[in-house]
This record gives sequence, structure tokens and C-alpha cells, in this order.
Amino acid sequence: MSLGRARNHGCRISDAWHVNGLRTLLLENELLRVTVLVDRGSDIIEFRYKPLDLDFMYFSPAGIRNPNRGVPSAFTDSPFLDYYLGGWNDILPSGGPLTLYKGAALGQHAEISLIPWEYAIDLDTPEQVRARLWVRPLRTPFFVEKTLSLEPGHAALHIHERVTNEGGEPLHLMWGQHIAFGRPFLEEGAVIDAPAKRFIAHAAIDGYEPRRFQPGAESAWPTPLSPAGEVVDAGRVPAYGAEKAQELGYLAELTEGWYAITNQARQVGFGLSFDPRRFRYIWLWQQLGDVAGGFPWWARTHTVALEPWTSYPTNGLNEAIANGTAVPLAAGESLETSLCAVAYTGLARVSGVNARGQVTGTPA
Repeated sequence: MSLGRARNHGCRISDAWHVNGLRTLLLENELLRVTVLVDRGSDIIEFRYKPLDLDFMYFSPAGIRNPNRGVPSAFTDSPFLDYYLGGWNDILPSGGPLTLYKGAALGQHAEISLIPWEYAIDLDTPEQVRARLWVRPLRTPFFVEKTLSLEPGHAALHIHERVTNEGGEPLHLMWGQHIAFGRPFLEEGAVIDAPAKRFIAHAAIDGYEPRRFQPGAESAWPTPLSPAGEVVDAGRVPAYGAEKAQELGYLAELTEGWYAITNQARQVGFGLSFDPRRFRYIWLWQQLGDVAGGFPWWARTHTVALEPWTSYPTNGLNEAIANGTAVPLAAGESLETSLCAVAYTGLARVSGVNARGQVTGTPA
């Protein structure tokens, strides 16, 4: 389905790739390479800043598993965890464990992150490349579309998404961008900057320990209390091996739509711009120092995820409906949004990321 002629300069896009039998798209310019698994949820499994040969994404030691070659009943309890490989996953219409919604059993993080998407390369020139991807889930009548584009001279991926209710009745949804960062980017630790006023630590979960923050407690961001009652800087990610903990919480009352995570030792970071009217929460998930034993982490995971979401908590769609954070969508209605993900260097802290991928902050 490629357009244009092969070249070795400017922006490039290629669909001449398969990874473990999965159709794969590569988008790149002189600064950035983005790898997308079309056949597995349109996951972004690589967001590599070329000048430092640094991929920001978490990549599971289990590798890339093809759900199309797995257990046929892929919507039972935890298929997302069975096939989780890290990276950037689109999640819709439910965030969290198995949920029964209007007769549809939606497994962990629901449908669209596991099934094949369709795609077309809309633009293939040295000045810009653009791919359009779309999917219709199996169990809910949503139509999800996504456009990815790159331009030369900018380490920024521009994303436009739209979800449409093609059913004949009103529906609710949770919509999230599940973006997980890992080593080597997190090797020396990192700092998180985000314009949030409030932080909500997730309630206690059996076996989910030790925790960094008091389960269920609310505080100002970024200063929650530890389980021992001490103030913790939630904006600091410990270096690999410095702390063993699991954590889950929600940044709320966003005054703007962006976040940044910076490795100060390497003077490099990842920023994301998004619409805070659409994504009103940032979920913060941490697995630090290979602490979690047993399924699915097996004491070999060090990752931090910063996830813009429409809703919270990660208990499934029905709880989000009950607490009023789920998004209602009338029959035939659509939602649209744009995001921009960018790599930057030379900053110690970040004060803003705009829709064009321009990052401002304190020089390193």
C-alpha cells in the first residue's frame, strides 16, 4: 500500500515490514523513528530519538507476542496482560479489569489494543509523511480512527484521533493513551513535570505492594504522603535499583494539557501535548526495581507510565459511569482530539509542551 518512491532522505514511511507475523509501519525523519504494530492495536513499540539512539518506550522482556496466534478466547480475564509488550497502547472503551457492559464482556483494558487495525499511507513525501489507521472493535459498535504524521527537522509525532458511536443507542466509554517508559531511558531515574493540582492514590489492592504513597489518599501534586506518613516527591522517579515499589495514582485538576518526563543525567526527555478538556486525568503507574513477582511481571519489570485518560479509576467502565467520569456518546456522535509527542534535550525541568511540540523549561 506504499505511495511514492523509495528514498534515503527527508521524511520516510514504509509498510514493508512484519514483526512476528504482524504488519508494521515505520515512520522516520532525521531525528525520530516511530514503529507501529498495525496488526496489534496499532501499538507504538518504538519512539527512538536518533541523535542519542535512545528509545523512550518500555519494552517487555517477554518480547512481541502475536495475539492472533494465541488463545482464541481473547476477552476472558487478562488478555492485555498476556500479550503486553510495553510501548504506547490506545485503550477504549474500558480501562481496568474484566467488565460486563450492556451484555459485552470487556477484558482487561478492553478491545482495541489487541486486534488488527487497517491502514493507508496517505502522504509520502520528503516534506511530510502521514498514515491513517482505523479499527472497529469486536464487541462494541465504535469506529476508531487515528492519523500519524512526521515533518522534517522536528522530533515530534503528530496524532489526530476520532471515535464514533456507530450503534443505534447511546454508549459510554473510557479512552486512554497507555504510554509506558523504560530502560535505558529510566536507568538513572527521571523527573515528571505536569500542570496538575491534585493527586489521588489508588485504593489498596491485594498483593500490590510495597506502595510509595498512602493507598486511597488525596493530596496536592506532587506531594502525597508515604504509607509511613512522610511527604514524598511523586515527581521524582528513582533510578533503577534505588527503590522497589509498585504504585498507581491519578493526576487531576489539570490546568493545561501536557506532561514531560526528563532524564536529567542524560539531559533528554519525552513530552506530550493533549487536550485537557478531553483527557482530564493523567494515570501514573509504576513498577520499580523488578519488585513484582509472579504473573505477569516475574520480577523483571522497571517501568513508569504516564497516561492521559478521559476517566478514572482503573476499575472498569461501570465504575467510571457511576462516578460521572465516563464519556457519554450518543448514537452517531463522534469525539475528536489531537496529541503531539516530542523528544527534547538540554532541559532540567519543563514548564510547557505545546501542540506543535515546542518544549519550554529550565536549561540543564
